[in-house]
Amino acid sequence: MKNAVIYIHGKGGNADEAYYYKKFFSDEYDVIGFDYKSELPWEAEVEFPKFFDSLVLKYREISLIANSIGAYYSLLSLANKPIKKAMFISPIVDMEKLILNMMARLNISEEQLYKEKIITTSLNESLSWEYFSYARNHPITWNIPSHILYAGNDNITSLETMRNFANHIGASMTVMNNGEHWFHTEEQLAFLDNWFQKVI
Repeated sequence: MKNAVIYIHGKGGNADEAYYYKKFFSDEYDVIGFDYKSELPWEAEVEFPKFFDSLVLKYREISLIANSIGAYYSLLSLANKPIKKAMFISPIVDMEKLILNMMARLNISEEQLYKEKIITTSLNESLSWEYFSYARNHPITWNIPSHILYAGNDNITSLETMRNFANHIGASMTVMNNGEHWFHTEEQLAFLDNWFQKVI
């Protein structure tokens, strides 16, 4: 039996990004991009385990690479699955805090969001009471060996939040000081490659 690596993309990404990671693995591995449809965490909690379970009997070991919101969905929905190890790139790890920060910037109170249920913001993002409540009531519990790559200029999650999360789940954490949430420049991808070769 071969081993598998599942790649889970972030917002605006796609399953084809998995091809980028094939260069790191021998023929003993299948690198599989997950073309998920979920746009909400409770959808991911159904879709992600179903996809994982469809693969688990076909492979000896399964590892995970997950990006941004794809990492958040994975952390919520795959914690009980037999994953050998996980590599998280700019993961979203505290959705409640992220939403609270956005509400604070836009001067929207919890009471206002509760009353209006959905508020469309000037940032082209909708704030939803249902989503916020879900994030608050479903904190992440994760015991799988993990490695986190964090960008110093990440405008979504603070260094303190990421460090606290890494300590909480016992993950190693590497910081690219001048990196961005989306690793895409030549310099950032070189840093990512170097990190990835060390953690796999």
